[in-house]
Amino acid sequence: MTTDVIDPATGERFTTVPDNGEAETDAAIERADRAFESWRAVAPGDRARLLRRFATLVDEHLDELAGLEVRNAGHTVGNARWEAGNVRDVLHYYAGAPERLSGRQIPVPGGLDVTFHEPLGVVGVIVPWNFPMPIAAWGFAPALAAGNTVVLKPAELTPLTAIRLGELAREAGLPEDVFIVVPGRGDVVGRRFVTHPRVRKVCFTGSTGVGKAIMAGCAEQVKRVTLELGGKSANIVFADADLERAAASAPASVFDNAGQDCCARSRLLVQDSVYEKFLGLLEPAVRAFRVTDPSTPQAQMGPLISEGHRRRVAGYVRDAEVAFAGSAPAGEGWWFPPTVLLARSTADPHWREEVFGPVVSVLPFRDEQEAIRLANDTEYGLSGSLWTRDLGRALRVSRAVQTGTLSVNSHSSVRYWTPFGGMKQSGLGRELGPDALLSFTDVKNVFIASDD
Repeated sequence: MTTDVIDPATGERFTTVPDNGEAETDAAIERADRAFESWRAVAPGDRARLLRRFATLVDEHLDELAGLEVRNAGHTVGNARWEAGNVRDVLHYYAGAPERLSGRQIPVPGGLDVTFHEPLGVVGVIVPWNFPMPIAAWGFAPALAAGNTVVLKPAELTPLTAIRLGELAREAGLPEDVFIVVPGRGDVVGRRFVTHPRVRKVCFTGSTGVGKAIMAGCAEQVKRVTLELGGKSANIVFADADLERAAASAPASVFDNAGQDCCARSRLLVQDSVYEKFLGLLEPAVRAFRVTDPSTPQAQMGPLISEGHRRRVAGYVRDAEVAFAGSAPAGEGWWFPPTVLLARSTADPHWREEVFGPVVSVLPFRDEQEAIRLANDTEYGLSGSLWTRDLGRALRVSRAVQTGTLSVNSHSSVRYWTPFGGMKQSGLGRELGPDALLSFTDVKNVFIASDD
């Protein structure tokens, strides 16, 4: 069986990919399990060289990978090139790990005590459709570096770059069955990652609801999980901020990737004394945001992923108060204009729920305490920004806001050398940075007696 692959900018089918069933998934897991013992035994330096070669091949095919993502996911060509480059950079970063993944010697009486970081076995990586390339690499790169084998399920809507990355891994010389891409449905392939006893860990990025089900399923086997789930991040603008800079950067913080981003700053909190002034600065920036053919260099935003998702996003806007909006192409494709909504209260669905589209809700606040209360009044805690020139306020608010990744006078959420992940119902565990590597290992303690 096969699945159609659709271009969201035109709505047209342009290729198909295999739709694997339970038998094919089980076979892939069992092949990866057989490959595990030989892969973990590869000398650290040799494993590092293979990962560096993989990174080099990704770099050599960067334009090809970006082109696939533009057509399959509707990403702008600039974003898609960055995403392919992120795969390359993450591979290079974790290629340094095999030769540095060391344990400790612990002083104890009567002998020598040492620890080892042992790989887990087969790791299942379940990838979402919004950022198919980088999120795949955030799972497979540290897992492979630590000596695990990987089975990876791409999203049904966006499988092409994952399939190509699997091919490049083999071209780079990674042994057969060390990294296997298994396209298919989540309720088939993803479910077997959760229930198959030979999969030792599952990495999942997606909705909070599905993440809860995966966590519950993994608990049946005491299986490790890393979960990166939903978000409803706040962008807090204080009166003493550089308002021009904050307003100019706000559209990209939520409309990038058509708002299909768990880190999108989709709740905009503005101090009441500058609220009207800030909206006046924000409006021209929103109207100038370029929504057009994602393959063109001038595009800042492409289409939504599907017609069904466009209907869902439109449902949030239908009964809301629109402050102003940008423009989007008419005709074929799943386009939606960048839209700014005025929140009547914190009970508004567009304020509380993850819209996952190019929609931002705006609400004024009085003082620092109210800003913190409003920012924390959500089940999510993934990312966010705050804008102020007051260093003391920046430190106080940063510590008080309940979110895993926060930027001051910036909208940056992801750096591959620092940890990334959420609090509350935005997830469990951390990806990227040095912390992620150890989550793909078990600590083994060995005591060697020195007595005769």
